[in-house]
Amino acid sequence: MNRQIDQKITILGIGNTLFSDEGVGIHLLPLLEDALKDYENIEIIEGLTDGMKLLGPVEDAENLIIIDAINAGKEPGTIITLVGDEIPAYFGIKMSIHQLGFQEVLLAAKLRERFPKQIVMFGMQPTSLQMGIELTETNQKKLGCLAETVIEQVKSWRDVS
Repeated sequence: MNRQIDQKITILGIGNTLFSDEGVGIHLLPLLEDALKDYENIEIIEGLTDGMKLLGPVEDAENLIIIDAINAGKEPGTIITLVGDEIPAYFGIKMSIHQLGFQEVLLAAKLRERFPKQIVMFGMQPTSLQMGIELTETNQKKLGCLAETVIEQVKSWRDVS
């Protein structure tokens, strides 16, 4: 049962920091790096808009957490959780600069039968996708809540009780 503690968890932040809230997955990573620094076997990757370059890290992941802006038509700043097969469906409706590249990464990993054992996507409803390098005030205020959500997922995967 202690194997679960040793399982590697990959946290992948994707997004474009030039379009305000589209960069939430990247802006969150420093908070996670600090909060999870004492955890072993956690890999945090800044995926930006790297598309197919992320195939290797996705295929190598046992347990994958993806963080991105998610346009689900909710109130700005809403934290959204998608699990397993819900994730590709989200990419079907999301309008984003890097959407197509990452959807292809997930499909390729699945076709090559190298899909992560567990996969969860956390995101936040953007307030604005206008040009700008900072998150909007609404989304910035919710960044701590999003970090807590990700940390709770890490802890649940590490729970051996």
